[in-house]
Amino acid sequence: MKRYNLFYALFILTNSLMAQAKFQEQYRPQFHFSPETMWMNDPNGMVYYEGEYHLFYQHYPYNKVWGPMYWGHAVSRDLVQWEHLPIALDPDSLGYIFSGSAVVDINNTSGFKTGMNAPLVAMFTYHDMAGEKAGRNNYQYQGIAYSNDKGRTWTKYRGNPVIPNTEGVKDFRDTKVFWHEPSKRWIVVFAVADHVRFYSSKNLKEWTLTGDFGKNQGAHGGVWECPDIFPLKVEGTKTTKWVLLQSLGNGAPNGGSGTQYFIGDFDGKTFINSNTPEKVLWLDYGRDNYAGVTWANAPQNRRIFLGWMSNWQYAQVVPTDPWRSAMTLPRELSLKKTPQGLRLIQKPAKETEILRGVNFFSKKNITVDNTLKINDLSQFLCEVQMDIDLTKSTAKDVYIELSNGKGDIYKIGFDVATNRYYSDRTKAGKNDFSEKFSPTIHYAPRQSSSKKLKMHLFFDKASVELFADNGETVLTDIFFPNEDFVQMRLIANGGKVLITDMTAFALGSVYAH
Repeated sequence: MKRYNLFYALFILTNSLMAQAKFQEQYRPQFHFSPETMWMNDPNGMVYYEGEYHLFYQHYPYNKVWGPMYWGHAVSRDLVQWEHLPIALDPDSLGYIFSGSAVVDINNTSGFKTGMNAPLVAMFTYHDMAGEKAGRNNYQYQGIAYSNDKGRTWTKYRGNPVIPNTEGVKDFRDTKVFWHEPSKRWIVVFAVADHVRFYSSKNLKEWTLTGDFGKNQGAHGGVWECPDIFPLKVEGTKTTKWVLLQSLGNGAPNGGSGTQYFIGDFDGKTFINSNTPEKVLWLDYGRDNYAGVTWANAPQNRRIFLGWMSNWQYAQVVPTDPWRSAMTLPRELSLKKTPQGLRLIQKPAKETEILRGVNFFSKKNITVDNTLKINDLSQFLCEVQMDIDLTKSTAKDVYIELSNGKGDIYKIGFDVATNRYYSDRTKAGKNDFSEKFSPTIHYAPRQSSSKKLKMHLFFDKASVELFADNGETVLTDIFFPNEDFVQMRLIANGGKVLITDMTAFALGSVYAH
């Protein structure tokens, strides 16, 4: 009996250590969502139901590069700690399972309900690879599936496809479905080559085309993908406007994949842009935030966003193992009136404060002349908030610098002379895996006219997210240092800088327990 107990204890200890080691690989995000193994891209099917945030995602479970697409699945009660669940949807005779969305069919308009729970209904794009290889153009079309056990198992609708590709359009994909209360209809928007189309339905099964938007609007550096549309109230007013997110595979401000957004109105049939057609508004100025969408049915009418933290120019070759890709932090979205017009504001979801540990730096009203050492970091996971009074600062450039014993240096800061934020990963570590990864510094124009500069930063093992000026400007980048960064300094170039308030928290790993 004693020998058995010893064997069992060793078995438990070994498995526990293996489980911890599995999420401690070099570059493994410690507070951003990543798949356990293999390939991941677009977030899909994001819906809240019965206390759980569901995250589905494009997943190829048999390789670290893109392949036949499945829907991976995870759930969270706090948007920080995630439980990995079995694959939700896998390819079938109609094709791979491309991007889409999910809703709670509270009134059972679909007729799919069989028990006590409201059915969850997912709408996604089928991609018929055999049809594409045969030279046909109608190889993408829309299907649905449903779940009556809170998303644990899914049944594909026998009547698929619910929106066939009768015109033979090559890019006909990425559905976002939502309930439109004024018209008492389900609405779906998805990308069709260089624009989006809107369809309506009473039951999620039978759909009617109602309108389109975008052929001569915004940026067109690449194929349009992964739209999302939702209403937001303008801060401090009773006015509600609609926001349309639209990702495109190429042509972002700093190169490669990116997401633009439009602000306007939705009449139940189509979107009407409030800005001039050529006006382009960018969601994120970093290289690594793409295909992001928002959760349906979130509590208190919150609009919470999550993006894929990579770029198609190099996503399949980044040096991570045994997984590839991560998601951004969850972000709370709002609309604000600025001197430039209405703008989308992004702030880290309040749930991220759960991660905070020791407050290892806290100072007010300090003048920095050249260099301020912030901390030596035994494990580099932290959140930094910094306020600068530009009226009492003479520096031309101020930035936070990360470094390690291998000579790797990463910089993120503000160029006073050009009024731009920037991220410099040109010397931040490995970059030989792709010539397009870090040949240049990435810039983000400052939107705010305030003389009080605000930088809110999150540093994970291999990424940074900057929320500047209370979320008016956002920048997301990934990097791959040869070893963990262990030193953080604040540098003021060409003069002095007045820091009115600066605080930094060590952040905990979601895999610590």
